[in-house]
This record gives sequence, C-alpha cells and structure tokens, in this order.
Amino acid sequence: MAADGATIGDAPKRREDARFLTGRGAYLDDLAFDGLVHAVLLRSPHAHARIDAIDTAAARTAPGVLAVLTATEVAADRLLPLRPSAEANVQTNEPFAFAPQPLLAVDTVRFVGEPVALIVAATRDQALDAAELVDVRYAPLPAVTTAAAARAPGAPILSAEVPGNVCLDWRTGDKQTVDTAFAAAKHVVSLRLVNHRIVTNPMEPRGAVGQYDAAAGRYTLHVSSQNIHLIRDHTARALGVPSTAVRLVAPDVGGGFGAKNFVYAEHVLICWAAKRVGKPVKWIATRSEGFVSDHQARDHIAEAALALDAQGKFLALRATSVANVGAYLSGGSGAVQTNQYLHLQGTVYTIPAVALEISAVLTNTAPIGVTRGPGFAEANNIIERLIDLAARRGGFDRAELRRKNMVPAAAMPMTNALGFKVDSGTFADTFDKALALADVAGFAARQRDSAARGLLRGLGFAYHIKGTGGSPHENVDIRFEPDGTVSLITGTQTIGQGHETTFPQILADRLGVSDALIRLRQGDTDLIKAGGGHGSSRATYMGGTAIWRASDEIIAKGRRLAADALEAAEADIAFEHGRFIVAGTDRAIELLALAARARDTGAPLDTYHAWTREWMTFPNGTHVVEVEIDRDTGRVTLARYSAVDDYGVLVNPMVASGQAHGAIAQGVGQALLEHAAYDPKSGQLVAGSFMDYAMPRADDLPAFALGFNNSRCTTNPLGVKGCGEAGAVAGFPAVANAIVDALAPLGLETIEGPATPGRIWQALRG
Repeated sequence: MAADGATIGDAPKRREDARFLTGRGAYLDDLAFDGLVHAVLLRSPHAHARIDAIDTAAARTAPGVLAVLTATEVAADRLLPLRPSAEANVQTNEPFAFAPQPLLAVDTVRFVGEPVALIVAATRDQALDAAELVDVRYAPLPAVTTAAAARAPGAPILSAEVPGNVCLDWRTGDKQTVDTAFAAAKHVVSLRLVNHRIVTNPMEPRGAVGQYDAAAGRYTLHVSSQNIHLIRDHTARALGVPSTAVRLVAPDVGGGFGAKNFVYAEHVLICWAAKRVGKPVKWIATRSEGFVSDHQARDHIAEAALALDAQGKFLALRATSVANVGAYLSGGSGAVQTNQYLHLQGTVYTIPAVALEISAVLTNTAPIGVTRGPGFAEANNIIERLIDLAARRGGFDRAELRRKNMVPAAAMPMTNALGFKVDSGTFADTFDKALALADVAGFAARQRDSAARGLLRGLGFAYHIKGTGGSPHENVDIRFEPDGTVSLITGTQTIGQGHETTFPQILADRLGVSDALIRLRQGDTDLIKAGGGHGSSRATYMGGTAIWRASDEIIAKGRRLAADALEAAEADIAFEHGRFIVAGTDRAIELLALAARARDTGAPLDTYHAWTREWMTFPNGTHVVEVEIDRDTGRVTLARYSAVDDYGVLVNPMVASGQAHGAIAQGVGQALLEHAAYDPKSGQLVAGSFMDYAMPRADDLPAFALGFNNSRCTTNPLGVKGCGEAGAVAGFPAVANAIVDALAPLGLETIEGPATPGRIWQALRG
C-alpha cells in the first residue's frame, strides 16, 4: 500500500476528466499535421448490385483532386482484401465459409455503404465535390436482409465462397440426453426470441490520419480505435508489409463499444493513399457514414425451449439459433457464435443437458461486429425469458423458480453442461440482495397506484453472467524515469473507462509509491510490442494482472539490490509501504531511491512482463426493472431500475459504478428504443440517422439504484472481474420481462424489441 495517494479500493475522481472537461483532449480531429489533405469515400447506394463500369475521368480533373482510387488501383498495387480475425470454429477448428472483404468493391457491392472509390483532395469540400463526379454504373441485383430470406430456396448468393450464404452450421451438446429429458418433462416451454440489430454509435466517429515515410518505408496511422495492435497487424497484411512497417497511434478515443475493435477497409486505404499522394491524408466518418459502414451488432434469432420436472427443476435446454452476420464475416463475429454464445448457455442455473444448433448467415446488410456482451447477451436473454414463461405456464413463482435452480455457492467453482468452468459467485445471495434493494415487496402497492392512474405496471428481473477477458495475451512495461516518476506502459488501451486513474492505483498499491507519480502511457504500437486492446471488459483483469506480476518482479529485484545497498542479507530484507527495510532495524531505502541507484549502476529496475491467461472472469448479478405502460398510446416508461452486481474486487468503486450506468443505458436503449431496421426489398437502412434511430436520453432513464455483492475472483491475483457490460447483457431481458409482466393479464406471453409505443399499442389491440 502506498504511503500516500489512492490505492486499490479507493475512489479518487478520474484524473483524465480535468483534461476532457477543459477541452484539452487529444481526439483525432484535434490533432494537427503539416500539409494535411483530405479523403472521402464514395459508398454504394445499393444493397446488392453488379458494377458494370466506373468512370473517374471527370473526378480526376476536378479542382484540388490529388487521387481517385478504385479497385483497379488496389489490384495494381497488390493490396490484399480483409480477412476476419476468427477464421475457424474456436471449439472444433473447422474453417468458416467466408469471402475476404475487398478494400474497394471489385465487381459487386453487397451492402449499402460498401466503399467503392476513395477520393483525395486538398480540402474535404473538394473531395466531396469530386466524389459526385465519379460515374458508377450499377446493375441492381435482388437483396436479402434477413437470415431466413438468405437461406430460402432461390435466394441470391452473395459470394461463391459461401454456398447457400451459410458461413457456419454446427451442432453441439448432448442431443440424445436432451431429447430424453424433454420426453420425460412435466413442463416444456418454448419461445422464438429476436435479439434485434443495433448500431453502436460511439460519441467520436471512426477516423484515420495516414502518413508515409518514404525514406523509412513506414506507415503511421493515427486512429480512433480500441485495438491498435490487432488492427496494425491486419492493416500490414493488407498492405503487404511486415507489422514493423506500420505504426498505429490512438490518443484519446471517444468510445468504441466494439465498433472500433477490428480492422476496416479505411485503415488500409488511408495508409495507402498517404503513400500515393506523398502527404498526410485525413478521413473522419460522418455520423451518416457510421450508420451504414460501422460494424453493427446483435441480429440473432433463437428458437429455444426449456424442460422442467413437476417441482420446477430444470432438466434440459435446447436452442436453434441463426446469426445474421451481414455482407461479410468480419472481425470476431464467427467466434461470437462458437465461443461466447456457446460458453455460458444456461448461465447461472443447474441445467444437466444442453443441445445447440448454431448457424451464421450472410445478408446484404452492414457486417456485424461486437458490442457489449456479444454472444453472452443473446444466451442470457434466452434463459431469462424462458424462465419467466415457465413460471407463468407452470404456476411457479418467478423468483423462487430461479433460486431453486441456481448453482449454490457451496458448489462453486461450477462446470456447466458444455464443460465450461466458472470460478466464483454467490448467485442466490446476489439475487436476494437485488430484490431487497429494488423493494420487490412493495411492488404490489406501486402497481395499484399505477392502476389508479390508468397505467399498467410490470416487474421484471434478469440474472446475468458473462465471461470477460478478450484476447488471452497482455503485457506491461514499467520504467523508473530520471525525474522520479514511473511510466506505466500498457498493451491494453483506454477508450474512456478511466484507466489513467485505475491503473496507477493498482501499481501504487503494489509498489507503495504515490499514484500521482505514475503516468499511464498507452495507445501507440511503438511504445510496447504487443497488446490485446480493449474489448470484453478485459483491461483491469489482463492489464492489471500484468501490472501485479511485474510488480512482484520489481520487488524481487529490489530486494537483491537493497541487500547490497543496506549491507544486509537478502533474506533479511522486507518490503513495506514503498521501502525496503532490514528486519528488526530502522535501516531502509525508498523504492524510488533504489531505482535511481540501480539506474546509475546500469542495472535498472525497469521491468517488462507478458502473460497469457487460462481463464476468463465471470461478473454476474441481478437487474430488477419496473415499467409503466400507457394503454392509450403504448408508451413504456422505465419507472425503476435496480441492480446488484458481483465484479470481484473493485479497484475504484466510483469508476465501476460509472461503467455500470453506461451499460444499463445501452441495454435499456436496445430494449425500448434502438433498432437498425432495413427495408426487406431494397436493403436500405431505414433507421440511418438520429432522425429515425432513437438513442436513450437522460429523460428516458430513472435514477439507478446500484449495489455490489462481490466475491473475489480466484483466477487472478487482484481478484477482479470485468465490469463494463452487465447492464447491456441484463437490461434487455429485464425490461422485456417487466413489459410482459404488465401485459400478461391481457394474454401476452412475449414481446419483440424494441418495445416502441407503436409495437406495444398494436400488441394491446392484438
């Protein structure tokens, strides 16, 4: 523990906020470059069309134009198309069927927004004007926007490499045991569950500024990104150069939520354009571009069933699911289906047998990537919605049915029916604490009050659990600087979560130095050779464990050096509160003084540590929702939202609470407001701007009542669990269950999201 400053468990204000709130951030559009020119992308207006010709002559001679680039130039310079980060089934190693994604469309466009040409000019307005002069002759083709349409007989085939448009079709689990359990079950319930498509909409749009050093043969790309090392490697591959020839820099990043996790064509194109024109090239997406070209999320349909015995014990779960992955298999979308979605089927409940049919299908829509809780959110939604239906149909109390089937704390760690292990959790206790925090006992009175005002009131809850960890590899480099500060260089990367505050807290706690002396350095592939970026709430677990282990190495090296400095045996040296002490004496040396001495002798305490995880962490908890529904308009109002979560050890409770708030807003947004809706005939995104796509606002949300019931994670030395995704996983099923509870007296048993007033109004009159 540090002698002064914040350590693990304290809640200092975020040190980075002073910079952000006073306008001193370094977001992509804030950066200055000499000789900067500008790029725009000409994108397809068609969801599916053959390109018969592209005439760029007029655009090339337009004022200020430096380059007009198409697939012809891509081929001439031998650039390669993009490949997904996950090319095979994580469990079986069976390759997915996929077509690499061209940087610029070659002979066919497959979704509205696909890049067709890149125009570079002295100003952005000149580039926009020139883009209008590019004459592309399209021959429209039939389009499909849903998985069902894409698999229908006679459906248009998007790519010859993907027969029947099916990237993945897989069976797993114990079908025979599941069939036997269903045959013997007293109660069987089934639901068709649509986890509808959403746009992630980070506050700062995607963008890139590319530079090329001809003398060094090296590209530098400034990006708004959350995974710079992975994107560097994929960008280098497409450019046909080694990874060492590409540097990515991401200073401040205005959110990501998964949309900035993987490589895009623009990363490669902007680097390439900078080389071609010999100047720095800048591209920042408009919000409209983001809607049609950012990786979208969810779009998952499941036909699921749960079998129970007469007493309500769960016997088996089965689900047939299909994921609409868009026009190309991109990033980790294949792994979402074969790892995340699979991993925790049945979640926190004892379910002896599970059988799954999992498929992924191409359509003429924007490619799917990831957002908070990918795969896990879909699995949680399935079980929590089925449990409520089973309770209603079988005459069980919803809460008691959950308690009866939860894995007890005494049985932890648990191994589920598919062989995946969860190390820690006190599920029933967390559940009960959430119901108490939400004052479920007082719900009946609140329901009567709503009824007196002509409103329907419903109560819903959902227990969530998710595996966090992302990329299994992480590293840190800790350097003791001549000015007495400590540089903490990480491979994971902050995109707004508060790591400039929390990471120094961890190191301060371990080394006993003031956290004010610790400087987090990150967001540059030249600073550290590898990194897993930020995704799957991995940063504190992965980066924090690397910090912890590097600190152990520093202390061990320090003991040896302190023994020499203090003229004592190494066995007699203790490390306490930032000092090496000779046991039983007052002789001591401060760590920072020892670091200075070590640097002068040529044997610095600087330490690099890399590690590979074997386990994920498993944050979990219960979210409880109450809604009011206006019978006349169908409007759903979120009246109350309470949650008790288990995030393991909290490095900074204030930061953890902030992450919880943001995730809840995202989950509620999907449940009530957001939907990336496509016209089924034209393939046009009909919710392509904030005029048509409703994001949650402050007045859509009540004050949240949050609590923690933390059990220490046993698979990392900090005891932490990822805390960034709970509300996005639990919010959708909790709100849906509350809506169905309100409408159940009218005979409704399920509702598709988002629960817009129009949809609810129609259901009320159904």
